[in-house]
Amino acid sequence: MTAYLTGVQPFKTNGSNIRAGISADQVAASRLADQTILPSLEIGCEAGNMAGGCDAGYSCVYVSTLAWKSATQPLPKEVNPKLVFERLFGAGQDKKKAERDRTRRSVLDFVREDSGDLKKKLGVDDQRKLDEYFSSVRDIEQRMDRIEKLPPVKAPNVAKPAGIPADYPEHLKLMCDLMVLAVQADVTRVCTFVLANEASNLTYPFIGVTESHHGISHHDRDPKKLAQITKINTFHVSQLAYLMTKMKAIKEGDGTLLDHCMIAYGCGNSDGNAHNHDDLPILLAGKGCGTIKGGRHVRYPKETPLNNLWISMLDRLKLDVKQLGDSTGSLTGLGG
Repeated sequence: MTAYLTGVQPFKTNGSNIRAGISADQVAASRLADQTILPSLEIGCEAGNMAGGCDAGYSCVYVSTLAWKSATQPLPKEVNPKLVFERLFGAGQDKKKAERDRTRRSVLDFVREDSGDLKKKLGVDDQRKLDEYFSSVRDIEQRMDRIEKLPPVKAPNVAKPAGIPADYPEHLKLMCDLMVLAVQADVTRVCTFVLANEASNLTYPFIGVTESHHGISHHDRDPKKLAQITKINTFHVSQLAYLMTKMKAIKEGDGTLLDHCMIAYGCGNSDGNAHNHDDLPILLAGKGCGTIKGGRHVRYPKETPLNNLWISMLDRLKLDVKQLGDSTGSLTGLGG
């Protein structure tokens, strides 16, 4: 999962010395940060550990984290719809917001002043972690400044989620709804949404699949397991259809919200049985404000890096990114 948007092989470790690369979404978020209250939104429907080992000597961070702000800063996803809603719209409903912001600023100032002596006593790795921490602190301060300067976000006329639904399909749809609300209200323009973690042991009894997803993915061409994998994939794609249908129903300017977005859907393996990561199943939806022509199956030469697609999407945001991970250039043909 870590390699998916970074195009970088993660450093193999079970410890805290994790290292990968900046992800495509965070390249966009860093360039667009001054235009919205939130630079980006990271959500999902399966929690993941941010420490310890999970897969053949690799940190659990790598199998559950899609967004990376830098090579050493993974951005954990939020799986609780209630907390996502509060992050998106809670501040606008809080009558004590100004008082709370003043308190936050004084706490941040105190922490910053108190850190000088501490940093001198730390090793190189801990100094880096402290620098990353204060980078996050600066991000919070900048976000508070943006909130003051940008027009207030009006909370939508929908019920605030109570928490994480026990029903997985309901959980997915609720997160889709929140993602649409975030973009529609222009709270953020960059989102990542993890339906399930790598090596996920989720089961899908509501579609007749009672064995774990990861276990079934090692199907060894067994027809029964292949049929179960097909059911899971079909279910997941139906969630994408739900998301796009909602976006297509929202009128915006000279088209719809979907017309003005780019949505990439896919996964990091083409065959879970062999862990192949070539010929990936990638779907690109939305018209990108007229820069993408849909309704086609476009084939590219073997060994074309997936990051070439991310570069091409960033080009459509006029961000002019020359290199990202293992990219070798932009893709041609997306516009027809």
